[in-house]
Amino acid sequence: MDITTLPVISTLLDLTSRGLLALTTLLTPSTGAFAGALAIMLVTVVVRAALIPAGIAQAKADQARMRLAPRLREIQTRHRGDRERLQRETMQLYRSENVSPFASCLPILIQAPIVGLLYSVFIHASIAGHANELLSQTLLGVPLGTSLLHAVSTGTADLATWLVIGCLVLAIAAVGEITRRAFRVEPVDGMPVGVLGALQFATAVVAVFVPLAAGVYLLTTVTWTLGQRVVLRRVYG
Repeated sequence: MDITTLPVISTLLDLTSRGLLALTTLLTPSTGAFAGALAIMLVTVVVRAALIPAGIAQAKADQARMRLAPRLREIQTRHRGDRERLQRETMQLYRSENVSPFASCLPILIQAPIVGLLYSVFIHASIAGHANELLSQTLLGVPLGTSLLHAVSTGTADLATWLVIGCLVLAIAAVGEITRRAFRVEPVDGMPVGVLGALQFATAVVAVFVPLAAGVYLLTTVTWTLGQRVVLRRVYG
């Protein structure tokens, strides 16, 4: 069963499609062929601006975890052989300090449905019974509905596809590396720092699988995240 045919999902897809198309039409006279990609970037900026409170909560949680890091390491050392006790003591420490270990995940969790909508909008030829006009939008000649993995697997990946999507993936990875270097990653619940550092590049891997439109969203959002963290670090230390 295709869940996009459900009334609620279908309505959301239709509203997303119409909204992006209207914004693209508005931008076309001044930005030409870049209108579709710029529309997605503007939507991303609006979404991230609305998520600033969640970003502040994330910054406060990061600050609290850094403050609790010595005590967390002590708990990890003391209960290294008892995973259940380790988790129980860790959560008890978070509760006693009134710190949510999940605050850092809020921006990602909230954005996941938005990325899902963009993904769905750009893989369907028709939405709510009408042709999907967004599929005609391109970025440097590459349709916004193109996914690098799909293009490679079907043998349709031309030079432009490799260059545009490849550069986008590399840009996302570069922002992830800058973020990793700029912000110290603390181990959480016994998870090695190396694993947490690798998670910085997970978004770049995702960009290989999703349509170019979703990749544009991901690049914009990770860049916003880096800038936001720089600003919030100045505020919260």
